[in-house]
Amino acid sequence: MTEPAARLYLASTSPARLATLRSAGIEPVVLPSRVDEDAAVAAAGVTTPQDMVHLLARLKAEAVAGPSIDGFILGGDSVFELGGTIYGKPLTASVARERWMLQRGRTGILHSGHWLIDHRGGGVQGSAGAVSSASVSFAADITDAEIDAYIATGEPLHVAGAFTIDSLGAPFITAVEGDPHAVVGLSLATLRGLLRGFGVLWHELAR
Repeated sequence: MTEPAARLYLASTSPARLATLRSAGIEPVVLPSRVDEDAAVAAAGVTTPQDMVHLLARLKAEAVAGPSIDGFILGGDSVFELGGTIYGKPLTASVARERWMLQRGRTGILHSGHWLIDHRGGGVQGSAGAVSSASVSFAADITDAEIDAYIATGEPLHVAGAFTIDSLGAPFITAVEGDPHAVVGLSLATLRGLLRGFGVLWHELAR
């Protein structure tokens, strides 16, 4: 295995983001980023889902920056929009069940924000961000028993919109329009575009 020309640091503990990068040939250094999301959104006064994920992705990337980091830092955040209402992680089983009762048979939009900091040489050389979105349609015939069984796995409690497309929630999703990786929380195409803005090609980060 050859070392990449540039290292990618992932400011996220999301298993889905990590798995997505690994499947595309990139082995990032995972750096947990702790940001008070509610306080940050309130302080900034952002109201649209696009602005929200853009802001939080930037704050998460900036939170882990330091002189020991030599490479690119990627921050990410996702929210689910349904009927004009923004939904994040449900965190509890009762909230997750309410979400699923609301979204079955309907289509919503998953927005994923990305913020990339060029931190080569141990300092900030530049930064850029982008948002990728995709619509997600849920089956109309999902039963209450299926919803309860899915929630009992614990998976939907800690993901935006209370669902996954790459794991246990996949059987309940009937269609995705747009970048499918945006639904996972990390658009590979968007990341590639951000890297190109810094003169770095995808294969230069690959193993």
